Amino acid sequence: MELDRIPQTPETMGGKACVRGMRVTVGMIVGQTGAGRGIDEHVAEYPYLEREDNLQALKYAAWLAEGREVALGDAGKFLST
Repeated sequence: MELDRIPQTPETMGGKACVRGMRVTVGMIVGQTGAGRGIDEHVAEYPYLEREDNLQALKYAAWLAEGREVALGDAGKFLST
């Protein structure tokens, strides 16, 4: 998988994965997408972002989610008894 738009450099946002070295983090894009905003809305609101920037940010986040184990909260508290 090629993620040429998602570099990580210590000089930008403390080394967080950013879009094309700008101060736009993958986390910001994923968070807004999770809140219901679509890619077209991102591009309209942030004209310096391109559709492919958003797609690569989401691909990168999916890759991270599949490749690492993270301790999550107890799902049992959400299940009805």
